[in-house]
Amino acid sequence: MPGTRRTGIQTALLTVPLAVGLLGATALPAGAAAATGPRPATSLTCRGAGVDPGARVRHRAAILVDAPLRTVWKLQTDVERWPSWQAPVTSAGRLDHGPLRPGSAFRWTTPVPPNPTPATSLEITSTVTQLRRHACIRWTGPATGEGLHIDGVHVWNFTETRGGVLVSTEETHTGPQVDADVPTATAILHQGLESWLHDLKATAEAERTAEEPA
Repeated sequence: MPGTRRTGIQTALLTVPLAVGLLGATALPAGAAAATGPRPATSLTCRGAGVDPGARVRHRAAILVDAPLRTVWKLQTDVERWPSWQAPVTSAGRLDHGPLRPGSAFRWTTPVPPNPTPATSLEITSTVTQLRRHACIRWTGPATGEGLHIDGVHVWNFTETRGGVLVSTEETHTGPQVDADVPTATAILHQGLESWLHDLKATAEAERTAEEPA
């Protein structure tokens, strides 16, 4: 906030919202639609379940990806590959095996830069609660670091269109640190989701191009 010293939670969260830690760009990537203004009347859902209705920190965004649905879906659900196309994800591993499905869990980590809190990294454990192949995913779980805790709910929708795949996402955060500064936490979540969408779009479209006949 202008005229104030950044707090520990602001510094930590600047690198890592639950969704993703890459928050360097302030401009929205091309094709991304930011959630601004009043809260949408209805939330994104997967098999009837949505984000936390009581959460004060939330963001919703979408992007059009010019790539086959199978390519977009594979990138998003191949959790162990996330570090190869999302720089802030330093490690990611499944806690089960086989295709991602309801009940699947995965743990991923991302660093926190030097800041007034003791945390130097965050460990995020996500559990898939709902999934419809090539259509939607919903996962929940905590992000924890020393002196920092966030509970998140994240929903993804994938819709084939004439221009490719419309990827829509919505996430909510709760926790003592984010609830203490909702505007800052919301702005950070906004930027994190936009960055994730941008990286997903860029990677999927590059893979589509590589697969096309010469």
